[in-house]
Amino acid sequence: MASVLLSTYQSVASRRSERRAPARFPRIAAAVDFCASPSQSDCRSLSGGWRRNGRARDRRCPVVRVAAPSSSPAASPASDEEQREGAAAAAAGEEEVPGSSSSSDLESFSWRDNWYPVSLVEDLDPSVPTPFQLLNRDIVIWKDPSTSEWVALDDLCPHRLAPLSEGRIDEDGWLQCSYHGWSFDGAGSCKRIPQAAAEGPEARAVNSPRACVAKLPSMVSQGLLFVWPDEKGWEKAATTKPPMLPDEFNDPNFSTVTIQRDLFYGYDTLMENVSDPSHINFAHHKVTGRRDRAKPLPFKLESSGAWGFSGSDSGNPRISSSFIAPCYNMNKIEIDTKLPVLGDQKWVIWICSFNIPMAPGKTRSIVCSARNFFQFTMPGSAWWQVVPRWYEHWTSNLVYDGDMIVLQGQEKIFLSKSMEDGSDVNQQYTKLTFTPTQADRLVLAFRNWLRRHGNSQPDWFGTTTGQPLPSTVLTKRQMLDRFEQHTLKCSSCRAAYAAFQTWQKVLAGAAVVFAATAGVPAELQFRVLLAGAAVLSALLSYLLHDLQKHFVFVDYVHSEID
Repeated sequence: MASVLLSTYQSVASRRSERRAPARFPRIAAAVDFCASPSQSDCRSLSGGWRRNGRARDRRCPVVRVAAPSSSPAASPASDEEQREGAAAAAAGEEEVPGSSSSSDLESFSWRDNWYPVSLVEDLDPSVPTPFQLLNRDIVIWKDPSTSEWVALDDLCPHRLAPLSEGRIDEDGWLQCSYHGWSFDGAGSCKRIPQAAAEGPEARAVNSPRACVAKLPSMVSQGLLFVWPDEKGWEKAATTKPPMLPDEFNDPNFSTVTIQRDLFYGYDTLMENVSDPSHINFAHHKVTGRRDRAKPLPFKLESSGAWGFSGSDSGNPRISSSFIAPCYNMNKIEIDTKLPVLGDQKWVIWICSFNIPMAPGKTRSIVCSARNFFQFTMPGSAWWQVVPRWYEHWTSNLVYDGDMIVLQGQEKIFLSKSMEDGSDVNQQYTKLTFTPTQADRLVLAFRNWLRRHGNSQPDWFGTTTGQPLPSTVLTKRQMLDRFEQHTLKCSSCRAAYAAFQTWQKVLAGAAVVFAATAGVPAELQFRVLLAGAAVLSALLSYLLHDLQKHFVFVDYVHSEID
């Protein structure tokens, strides 16, 4: 993964209202495709109930807690005095950070009143339904052939509560449950009940509000599929824009790459990690950093509030960072360098990461990176960009792996400490940890935001108590399982893995054929040629077999990297 996109919240907000994406870059779509609300049929979602003939019924049970509406994200600049106080607080290990005031504490934030990217569109298979969890709510994503729109529904059939994601898209283009064959259209309306009689009450059951599936607002923007987690939020979703990538993602002078992976540690653990550039030279030694390049990072917090926070340092490279609640982290790295012949250069790297809270202890990371140098080493549409996307993902997955076991251990300890006295980790963070340097300022800023505005955790749907976190029960092999976490969810790696397996079998078969026929020709040179072809085919087959580990599992041991 390459870089970090960071700008102040004000510039991000202005881009939201002005941004248009040129057609040159199809993944950053110019038009924002908002999937229309449920149709005006007998079965539709209105104010959380299913309304038919003027009567509404609440389909969800139990009734979920609705968070307070969020306020407009107005940033409060940090004064010089607050900066000085924050520096002293950071040095002393205090939990206060600059840019935070009692007035900002009163700002409200609603986890359910936001767009969440759930997948890169290029990695979704339009021929099959895809399961996903968003704020502990199980949803199914599928493409409606009649409208060519991506649809998000509750992942349960109203008949016997089987997961619709285990179904298929039937011959009529409807989502069919695999258990009893009930089918649903893109609005969530039931279209077919195979077991129902052709006449009488059973025939009318298909039109019952109880036969419907809740539909969530969804939209495609910038090559990402966004979902609004509350089916009651159609009106607000229609007037809210999703977080935007910076203009450089449409600039021909920049090359871009994207990746997504499901990680078995919590949203707060991942957000803390991406707010911490200082770990890169150690956790990702010889991947994206080097231990001998570590140096002080005097970050200054520039603004903060319920919307998030932004900060930067002034070194070379210069790193600026913004967190846009609830899950968007942008980092921008600017490097002044001088090259032979080319002279002075301004290298810019952006890393935009979306860290989506799926469920307690499980988070999806979607990273969009861009840079304006060494473009030939990145995937792209130009004829000279020959590096495939799946090869870039091998490096990106090394970055994920370098963090994985470290964060697993950290999360276990935080959980243990919180269970000892029932305290809030965010409130006790600076007592549990020792953070004397300004390099940790953005980490403290996130923990303060989560405590003050985020109620210390996402507003989960359903019951979450009593469930062990995955990081407390999974083995190292399971934590580093690339196949389940990434390959199956990435169109590029999935296709490459299948191709590797196919060619491995072809070459193994060729080795057998060449070896079997090597003794047939009378001429010695032909025998040698066939024997050589057998050896070469066997070596290539073994090489492809060995390379497949990059799609499945690679053990990561920090002490073995010199």
